[in-house]
Amino acid sequence: MRAIEIEGLRKAFGDDEVLRGIDLAVEAGEVVCVIGPSGSGKSTLLRCVNLLEVPTGGTIRVDGDEITDPDADLDALRRRIGMVFQQFNLFPHLTALENVMVAQVKVLRRPRAEAERIARENLDRVGLADRADAFPTRLSGGQQQRVAIARALAMGPSVMLFDEPTSALDPELVGDVLGVMRGLAEDGMTMLVVTHEMSFAREVADRVVFLDGGVVVEDGPAARVIAEPEKPRTREFLARVLDPAAAAPPKRGKE
Repeated sequence: MRAIEIEGLRKAFGDDEVLRGIDLAVEAGEVVCVIGPSGSGKSTLLRCVNLLEVPTGGTIRVDGDEITDPDADLDALRRRIGMVFQQFNLFPHLTALENVMVAQVKVLRRPRAEAERIARENLDRVGLADRADAFPTRLSGGQQQRVAIARALAMGPSVMLFDEPTSALDPELVGDVLGVMRGLAEDGMTMLVVTHEMSFAREVADRVVFLDGGVVVEDGPAARVIAEPEKPRTREFLARVLDPAAAAPPKRGKE
């Protein structure tokens, strides 16, 4: 069954058409990584999938239900979709445990005891059971991002969206967050991930989608797309990403 099905997705901001007819499907249990240059529409694509941005045209289905239908129950549909952003967006006055509980209590109306149990289970799942009582200021960036993942998981989503979840982290903190995401993939979580971490995409993704100029340029098995891309634009992009020195301007000699 297709967990996400996108057909003819368009999104314009005024005269700027950011997405220009995206067709993309993600099967249940599949991990799909979206790569591409800045401004290619990657984050806008994710924000359209959970309707943080309203599409200009096209249709999006999640678990077979069309979320772009004007009569759709958006609150119910959004509960199926967990999203993790570049920034952690934790409440600074709440502990890690309370951050994971709050949406369960306020949105899902779970009793506090049940919300706490589920919050502790998910903090343990991301390796932070021992930091439940810590406030965000006492957590590293990587730990804060793992709390954000636990918060999304606690809502019981069928699909997880990740928008460059490691881009705001120091390099030494990236591994722990990617490790949690690897574990989710192994558990069969459906994931649509915007990332610049090519090693993660190569190792964990079932497919890689290369987006440029608001269109899908290439879509295929992760190992093939990264190692042997078919499209010249994909090859050019990956050459720069995989070998940053090639993208750097030449050093000038002494005048």
